[in-house]
Amino acid sequence: MPRLNSEIKEQIKKLDYYDLKDIVLKLASKEKIVYDFVINNYLDKESGEKELFEITKSDLEIIFRKRYKGFSEQLQLANMLRACIKRINEFTKISKNKVLEADLLLHILEIPFSLTTNMFGTCFTQYDTKVAMILNRLINIVTKKNSMKIIKLNMRIKSMTICKFCIVLRVILIQSIIYQKQFNE
Repeated sequence: MPRLNSEIKEQIKKLDYYDLKDIVLKLASKEKIVYDFVINNYLDKESGEKELFEITKSDLEIIFRKRYKGFSEQLQLANMLRACIKRINEFTKISKNKVLEADLLLHILEIPFSLTTNMFGTCFTQYDTKVAMILNRLINIVTKKNSMKIIKLNMRIKSMTICKFCIVLRVILIQSIIYQKQFNE
């Protein structure tokens, strides 16, 4: 993304109102992210963010049903998680609501935690790494924000199968220790 220096900022500030209006209309008609940004931040502040959340959640459901390339099921799931994170990143560019972002992360983490724990700790480490990165991102959001909505989100996280969560973390930790030992030898 280009950085605006002070000279460009001054030139933009000197633009006429109608020129700015034309620029916004052109960008909103060509770029979906600009369209969503204008809707959520200026036109429909009350329900725009929630609507964008629901659209993102339905897009994630489509991503879940899609078939991905990969030699094994772990690699296919890793590619699916990569696509999910890409879609969530598009959501966070428009909406800065961390509670909704955490809810989307929980939504995609339900897939790996609903599967058998034998999926973790295999030679296909991309899957383990993706799940660990998503968990880390979720933990950072939950621990850094202290609001009532985050507390409710914490309760939802605790209601997930805690033993699967612990097993996954243990497998990822053991795998990283083994990898470090191999790397040091």
